[in-house]
Amino acid sequence: MSTRQVYRRIHHLWSFHPIFLLTNKTVPSFHNQIHTVSDEEDNCAAVKVQALLKNEEADKKSVSDIFKSLSQCNFTLSEDFILSLLKRHRSDWKPAFTFFKWVLASGYSPTTGSFNEIIDILGRMRRFDEVNQLFDEMSKRENLVNETTYGIVVNRYAAAHKVDDAIGMFYKRKILGLEPDLIAFQTLLVCLCRYKHVEAAEFLFHNKKNEFKDDIKTWNIILNGWCVLGSSREAKRFWNDIVTCKCKPDKYTYGIFINSLCKSGKISRAVELFQTMWEKGCKPDVAICNCIIDGLCFKKRIPEALEIFQEMNERDCLPDVATYNSLIKNLCKIRRMEKVYELLNEMETNGGESCLPNARTYGYLLNSAKTSDEAIGILERMNKNRCKMTGDIYNLLLRLFMSWDDQDKVTSTWDEMERSGLGPDQRSYTIMIHGFYERGRLEDALSYFNEMISKSMVPEPQTNKLVDVMNKLKEKGKESMKRGRKDKNTC
Repeated sequence: MSTRQVYRRIHHLWSFHPIFLLTNKTVPSFHNQIHTVSDEEDNCAAVKVQALLKNEEADKKSVSDIFKSLSQCNFTLSEDFILSLLKRHRSDWKPAFTFFKWVLASGYSPTTGSFNEIIDILGRMRRFDEVNQLFDEMSKRENLVNETTYGIVVNRYAAAHKVDDAIGMFYKRKILGLEPDLIAFQTLLVCLCRYKHVEAAEFLFHNKKNEFKDDIKTWNIILNGWCVLGSSREAKRFWNDIVTCKCKPDKYTYGIFINSLCKSGKISRAVELFQTMWEKGCKPDVAICNCIIDGLCFKKRIPEALEIFQEMNERDCLPDVATYNSLIKNLCKIRRMEKVYELLNEMETNGGESCLPNARTYGYLLNSAKTSDEAIGILERMNKNRCKMTGDIYNLLLRLFMSWDDQDKVTSTWDEMERSGLGPDQRSYTIMIHGFYERGRLEDALSYFNEMISKSMVPEPQTNKLVDVMNKLKEKGKESMKRGRKDKNTC
């Protein structure tokens, strides 16, 4: 189970936008809603300007020529229009930057949202000279730099491993008219940890201890950084620091460290810590319970996982679909199907919206099916519960029906998948090619391979090797036929 799944509720510590949830501050609006033309007209005009920029760049026109072409276009500048155009170039910084320079040159005054968008685009592409140029321009204009601007710039510097520049932004906050407060400091630490600069983040954390009050959220950021980095030793050291400090660990602290222990295979220690939470009155949430259950199942300690599941119900920590899926997945592996269907019935009847079986649930059931009829029964149940089909389910069905040599079901599944628009994808073709090869149907296998190539899909290396083998077998077959005809004619 990923850190994100286990510790969903600390997600606000891993994005500079939701960091404002930690305070009563209002998140600055990223989109200034100025409507001078309709959204439809904005989008239509943005498409035309996008095409113009693409053509001008292809023709290697100068910036002045592009400016002239833009000036001749018949559109009204607005914040919505500028944002729409910039977002169409999030992976292509040159036309975005050229367009924004033209906007500034035209005399229009973009708001914070537009500046933030272009700075984020340039930062993603590591065009820091251009970032600094626009940031300086933004700083000259009154009240444009806001918390989101700060978060974007710090995040992009950290992503490019420009640690000193990221830290420097924090110290510039007063000059920019922003307070160097705890939330801004936490934002900096989050960005540094996100891009593996945990050592630098911890050093800064200790240096600023006297400046900011002890806050468990700040400790959690560093702990999570070490855990995500996979450094068990440093994570354990920092956990011990938290336990001995003035701050009391909260459930997020426990959740981070429990997840780290589970991922490193130390499930017994994780369970011990989990029980400590209950004893100390720090009630684990469903994400932490799921982590323990998943870890126990991975270690094949399923009876203990079921005990934790039972405790959840008794202690009013309601399970969610991930809880059930973890148990069902592992119970299917050991063929305890009676318990699997007991849990499935519970999901369908008592679980409510948060516990209804999803495509993953039915995928585990299908994977354990032994016959086509059993698989069809599971699909009927899936349909009855209004669970939508996915591309992964279709591919799973293709593999199962192919392994059972049920060609009618293979064909009908393929046709239905095409009608639904959920495939076929590269995986679908791979299943068909390998399946037909195993059944000695080389012509069919090669036909699907050729169709796959015609759709510009890239085959897996193993598939390419298989096709080479099939082509050689095909050539040998032709040579054998030729020799057979010659021998017949000689006779």
